[in-house]
Amino acid sequence: MARPATLLDDVLTPSDLAPTRLRDAVLRKLTDAIMSGRLEPGDALPPESRIAASFGVSKQVAREAVHQLAAMGVVHIQQGKATRVCLLNAEPLGRFFRFAVRGSQKGMAEAVEMRRVLEPAIAALAAQRRSEADVARLRTILQRLEQAMANIPAWIEADLDFHESITSMAGNRLLQLQMRGLRPVIRQIMESFTAGGSRSHEAWMQTLHRHERILEGVASGDAARARAAMELHFEAADQAITSLFPPAAPAV
Repeated sequence: MARPATLLDDVLTPSDLAPTRLRDAVLRKLTDAIMSGRLEPGDALPPESRIAASFGVSKQVAREAVHQLAAMGVVHIQQGKATRVCLLNAEPLGRFFRFAVRGSQKGMAEAVEMRRVLEPAIAALAAQRRSEADVARLRTILQRLEQAMANIPAWIEADLDFHESITSMAGNRLLQLQMRGLRPVIRQIMESFTAGGSRSHEAWMQTLHRHERILEGVASGDAARARAAMELHFEAADQAITSLFPPAAPAV
């Protein structure tokens, strides 16, 4: 439930606002208010005219600061309605990763390498922190994966959901945001990998079995077993992906 605007008056104090780079200074003040909890998810920002008057800046400067927050996914702007603080989500991070990768071979190889670094450790955490309900959800996703063999779009979505579910089980919010942000890039890599449509039934089954071993490792509660299963998955599955997007040679 949103709080009354009168409780937010201390947010709008000019105090140490610098005379230059006004937009950045207003942005910093609003960001500080959100990070400190004085403005919480669901709270409405004051109108731009009030922000401008309180900080002694133009409405244009106030508008630019608010739009910067919106671009970061921190606030949601709706025409004719109050701008409200949002719960953080991975959409801005996803846009950032897409720009960073830009569809290049080097960028794709780096995204695969990032997964190889992160996901074995994530699987180990998931094994330590999983619940019965978590494991049941993961088994349901594995069933979707099995039913989607040779149906490339359905397989990709189930595969992405499988790995994202394991990240959720790990119980680390920053890792969840990171992996959700990577999702559009990983989808692009998987689409490139399966574009030829020539994978054999045996290849599909081998990939499915690797996912089964990951699930059983996580379900067992054995962190080392879960980590090893995920590492084996990447050693096998990503050899083909890396052949499409070979990593750059190290600088000499």
